[in-house]
Amino acid sequence: MTAPAIQSRTAPAFSEDALVLDAPAEVARIVAFLREQVLGVLGRRGAIVGLSGGIDSSVVAALCARAFGETKVLGLLMPERDSSSDSLRLGRAVATQLRLTTIVEEIAPALEALGAYRRQREAIQAVVPEYGDDWKCKLVLGSILERDGFNITRLTVQSPDGAISTARLPPDVYLQIVAATNYKQRVRKMTEYYHADRLKYAVAGTQNRLEHDQGFFVKQGDSDADVMPIAHLYKSQVYQLAEYLGIDEEIRRRPPTSDTFSMPQSQEEFYFAAPYRLTDLCMYAVNHGISAEDVAEATCISATQVQRVFKDISSKRRATRYLHARPLLVDAVIED
Repeated sequence: MTAPAIQSRTAPAFSEDALVLDAPAEVARIVAFLREQVLGVLGRRGAIVGLSGGIDSSVVAALCARAFGETKVLGLLMPERDSSSDSLRLGRAVATQLRLTTIVEEIAPALEALGAYRRQREAIQAVVPEYGDDWKCKLVLGSILERDGFNITRLTVQSPDGAISTARLPPDVYLQIVAATNYKQRVRKMTEYYHADRLKYAVAGTQNRLEHDQGFFVKQGDSDADVMPIAHLYKSQVYQLAEYLGIDEEIRRRPPTSDTFSMPQSQEEFYFAAPYRLTDLCMYAVNHGISAEDVAEATCISATQVQRVFKDISSKRRATRYLHARPLLVDAVIED
């Protein structure tokens, strides 16, 4: 009697393996690029890296240390009154691991003088009149996987006695909160360029592909840099480089955070509205014409949910074109 044929299941057309890197080869490629572009084309001597204690800045610092040597990389730690203490501690830890020189630049006095905290407080008081300097706040989005339709940002506040409440924001209040908070990234970038000018170093940006593509940055703030070593890498791929480079496990385990508001806040709840691993895969699928059904099979969520992420990616691309735009010129300026 002939044994019944074993039915083999066809492997899915798409999987998380699409984002797997040859980490040693990619590190070598980026290091060679940094040496050629920063030392050769730009004529700078080394690099400035703003260290946040997060995965992206840690990987960029490690890449720059390999490219220029540890003595030619300056790590800047730029806390302010709303920063998590973990950011400063972990930023110092990665600098110690890489044997980098660091400088702590406390930017709260500059932000206070510019009125950043006051302007944020006044905007919040338009919807929460009792809000004061001893309160805490953050902006949040609901998960895109659990809803459809427009992204609606809400304000969450915490009173001094620990009570938490959430309110919808009128557009003008939302815009003022964001505008006031954006001072932080702009002051940090201004500080980076001060040190870059005095040392004749290049400023190394820390955006990954997800942030760069989706406009998760501040114009004339963390968008500005002389070189962007990881802007072509999906967030998942940055984690792969971090493991290969030996970045401390605590930093690799730390959930991505904006570290912008006084309440703890993940990047997911602030901007992306879906876990970065899923958003990475969905963005890869959008970029390569892969169907929602194939992504759904690979990620074990519904095709409807994948379509929501696809829609959100496209929406953010449209909404943030302004952030990517260069200054508009009346006539083209041609250089010989």
